[in-house]
Amino acid sequence: MRFSHDPALRAEFPQLAVATLILDGVTATPDVTDTAAPFLQRAVARLLDRSESELPEIGGWRRAYSQMGLKPTQYRCASEALLRRFKKDGELPSIHPLVDLCNAVSVAYAIPIAVFDLARVSGDLVVMHATGTETYLTFGGATETPDPGEVIFRDDAGNAHARRWVNRQSALSAIRPDTASVLIVSEAMHDTGDVDVDALRSDLADALARHW
Repeated sequence: MRFSHDPALRAEFPQLAVATLILDGVTATPDVTDTAAPFLQRAVARLLDRSESELPEIGGWRRAYSQMGLKPTQYRCASEALLRRFKKDGELPSIHPLVDLCNAVSVAYAIPIAVFDLARVSGDLVVMHATGTETYLTFGGATETPDPGEVIFRDDAGNAHARRWVNRQSALSAIRPDTASVLIVSEAMHDTGDVDVDALRSDLADALARHW
């Protein structure tokens, strides 16, 4: 499977910074609590004297959403949504050890991280503008059709594995108890995005290696 961003999309958003990881041998058994804790503490420290909307990483995505013609407060990037929930509840919901760890790193860096079950991706995966013919599976089991021009993660079978870029992932390739191989994608739009996604990838790779 080849993962890429459509050149036309790259031209529209030259500030985009991307880092990826492939992880094989995933299991649902590790306890990642101690590994996730320092990342959650980092998020707490960053939110002590400011709101999540004031973080440069969130600001970058808000500007990108405005450029796409979307209201940034209606469609929030995944890391902003996580930070809002974390600030309100003081914790993040436990979903799967791998997802829990990625979510902790995401709030520490305020950068969206997507995790896809590779067994459920057909062919290549491209971040691109939708044609309006793709299908998206919600977590409630409904099927949606992304709007033409909407930025999606599209595979060769026409499945949209995420809608509105980093707003909502699809249930189709969500991590399950039997997930074995995954693609992890982090994307940033702020000024120091290149440096920050590289640091994120390094920290996340080290954290993952402790458990898988």
